[in-house]
Amino acid sequence: MGQVLHGSATTTEAIRRAIQNSEESLRALSKRYGINQKTVAKWRKRTSLADLPTGPKEPHSTILSMEEEAVVVAFRRHTLLPLDDCLYALQPTIPHLTRSSLHRCLQRHGISRLPDVEGDKEPKKKFKSYPIGYFHIDIAEVQTAEGKLYLFVAIDRTSKFAFAELYSKAGKMNAAQFLRNLIAAVPYIIHTVLTDNGIQFTNRAVDRNAFQHIFDWVCDDNVLSIV
Repeated sequence: MGQVLHGSATTTEAIRRAIQNSEESLRALSKRYGINQKTVAKWRKRTSLADLPTGPKEPHSTILSMEEEAVVVAFRRHTLLPLDDCLYALQPTIPHLTRSSLHRCLQRHGISRLPDVEGDKEPKKKFKSYPIGYFHIDIAEVQTAEGKLYLFVAIDRTSKFAFAELYSKAGKMNAAQFLRNLIAAVPYIIHTVLTDNGIQFTNRAVDRNAFQHIFDWVCDDNVLSIV
């Protein structure tokens, strides 16, 4: 098979081998092969003859911070929403996010394609039909270099309208604030929110009426049912 060299290569494997085996000076080898002395020095230091990959060793975005990339990845994996839906949902949290930067981020992390649910795989169970305004709220952990953060995510089961915000803590006060922000962001009336039984959303006491949870307060103030 022939050699595979990158487009800017100025040496062949034969020349590289000769450089590595030669005891001549850099200047002499540079003159002999018509190449820069830095190129001679580079191949003399190496033990292999193959071209190394170009570009950064750890590809990263020039637009998104590591924290923002972690948010994008967590949101995509958690919601499995299409590209444009992810973009629309994440732009309030990451205003400088563009469609191209989002796509490149998903490609870097190997999640640019949604899982195939056809063929020999069992199809996903479809949700029961609900009138628009039925939101499922959940929390996804986001690991960053600075530590753990929490991504609150809300998705309308009918319209697929998605809303997300990042918080440093996953407490009940942040859950209540997230619900207020969700209500302000959604362009139509929310009638029901579905949550798990986490302490962010409900009292763990047997008698939930012993004292009202702040998340319940927000629901009551906005005439929302919580399930």
